[in-house]
This record gives sequence, structure tokens and C-alpha cells, in this order.
Amino acid sequence: MTTPLKTIRLRQFIHTLAEVVDQQQDEQIILEQGAAALRKLIQHDDWLPDDYAQPDPACYQQYLLHADAQSRFSVVSFVWGAGQKTPIHDHRVWGLVGVLRGAEISQQFRRQPEGLRALHQPSVLKAGEVEAVSPRIGDIHQVSNAFNDRTSISIHVYGGNIGAIQRATYQPDGLEKPFISGYSNLHLPNIWDLSREH
Repeated sequence: MTTPLKTIRLRQFIHTLAEVVDQQQDEQIILEQGAAALRKLIQHDDWLPDDYAQPDPACYQQYLLHADAQSRFSVVSFVWGAGQKTPIHDHRVWGLVGVLRGAEISQQFRRQPEGLRALHQPSVLKAGEVEAVSPRIGDIHQVSNAFNDRTSISIHVYGGNIGAIQRATYQPDGLEKPFISGYSNLHLPNIWDLSREH
């Protein structure tokens, strides 16, 4: 597990994000200020507990790091095994994705009468970079590990408890399949114990 002092980075990020969400109603400002805080967090790769950085050979893992008590936001580590990818999916809330290790490929889509249409060439998000999603700016995408020979890890922040939100995966013809993602971990990381820091 991570040492108590290193959990300070995640606690500070959560504190900053809670202040932003408390003070702002404008989604664009939340995304801008949240992205700045997330970039600061992922500048350092010494704070994520090992238990929440473990890949699975069968499927990418979605580990809950923090869920706001009022479901205003959640923080999740996504762990991508070599070559793993999501189905095409949406979120239905605002979100931020920051790469901590490795790199991700993201392909955005838009619904058209004839089905889904890719908006542009896939983008590659490298370690230290952040991108935003939301129903307002574009919410349907497919994400994959940029590497076929190693693990990548990204930190995702969502404007709700993403493990409890009903959303959808999509077929190329635009057909939706409802799902709720849930989480891979059975226990939450203990980032709030300050007893050993004094």
C-alpha cells in the first residue's frame, strides 16, 4: 500500500475538486478548474495504492478511489491491460480523464440518423495529459490502451457516482444497450487516516 504521506496528493485533489463543485454551477468552469487540479495530481506517480493499479488479463479495471457523500463527483483509477479497450459508450455526466501511466487512445462519436459517426482521427492521450467529456461537449467515445505490451493507468473524475449511473453502450448502428458500470474493487482505499502523519 501507499505510504500515508503520499496519500496527501489525492486528498488535496479531492479537497480542491469539492471546493470547485461547491462554488461553481457553470460546467465549463468546473471542467477547466477540475482539469488544472487533475493535471497537478497526475504530475506525480507516487500516490496511487498498488491495490488500485492492478490489471486483469480479461478486462480493464475500474477502481473507485473516492465517492463524494452527496454523489456530486467520483474519482476512479482505470487500469488497462495490454491492448484492452472499452465498448463505445457514454457517461451522461461531465467527466475528466487524466493519464497517470502509459497512454490511451480515444475515439469520439456522434449519433446520426444512420448510426454512429466517428468525429475525427482518434486522439492519443499521454501521461500527464487531461481531456474532458460531457453531454454538452461530446459524450460518446471508445477508449483503449495505446500499448499492446504494457499496462496503462488513467484517473477519471465524473460529475456523479459513475458506478451507479445508468448509461449506455452503442452498436455502430446507434442502438443503445443500457448498463451501470459498477466498480472492480471490493474495498475503498483508506486515504483519510491521518494518525501516522503527526
